Amino acid sequence: MRELENLKEHILKDYPRLDRSSQFTFACHKNVPCFNECCGDVNIFLTPYDIIRLKKNLRISSTEFLKKYTLSPFDKNLKYPVILLMMGDDAKKKCPFVGEQGCRVYPDRPWACRMYPLGMASPGDESPDLDREFYFLLRESICKGFNEDRQLTVEQWLDDQGINEYDQYGEYFKKLTTHRFFLEGGKLTPQKIEMFFLACYDIDRFRNFVFESSFLEKFEVDDVMREKIRRDDLEMLKFGYNWLRFSMFGDSTMTVRQSVYDSRKAELDAKMKKEKD
Repeated sequence: MRELENLKEHILKDYPRLDRSSQFTFACHKNVPCFNECCGDVNIFLTPYDIIRLKKNLRISSTEFLKKYTLSPFDKNLKYPVILLMMGDDAKKKCPFVGEQGCRVYPDRPWACRMYPLGMASPGDESPDLDREFYFLLRESICKGFNEDRQLTVEQWLDDQGINEYDQYGEYFKKLTTHRFFLEGGKLTPQKIEMFFLACYDIDRFRNFVFESSFLEKFEVDDVMREKIRRDDLEMLKFGYNWLRFSMFGDSTMTVRQSVYDSRKAELDAKMKKEKD
């Protein structure tokens, strides 16, 4: 993870900054000599939306997907759990989804694969001229796509790769991971780290938790919402974000049932009375 922090510092300091109207020359197709060569030995961080798209493409549960295809690296500097796509154990450490004809999950490929060769950075610097989000080009020696004659703008590339839908759901995740709790140095307890992992990444197991535990006896969730989260992974994901904001940060994103408040108050009153006696 230290290497990633160094790369981030290098990008912020040295890379030319692009906006949506900036132009560049690039193309990737079966006839470029490096086709598939970039699909190995690379860190692909998966978002919650990536995982939902991929597990649906593969027709497996989120639990099976996470177990079979991902890693969750541990680093004391991480503020919350992250998920990496696990590369193969062959010499080139190939992506498990790449074949001779290209990506086998191409319609649902992750955000990072869609963006390449573009990167996006959010400096978060206090300096007003440096704190704006920007794009940059990842020029790697292995890539021959920059020798192609297709010229396009950043905006055109984002549209071509279907990035907007990914960004729409990415904004919900961003609100969670850029919460002031984290910005002010807050650290999650082991229990809350497990809650974060469950609600963000293992959506099928989270659904089982909501419907098969006493969860719905504790929170106000109307029938319409219950049906939405029972049937729709994306609604379940947004519901999970609200639960995490309530549980981890104390935001007013969930409503606790009055009976739960009353029961808790009775417990506290009894405890205080016992201490006095």
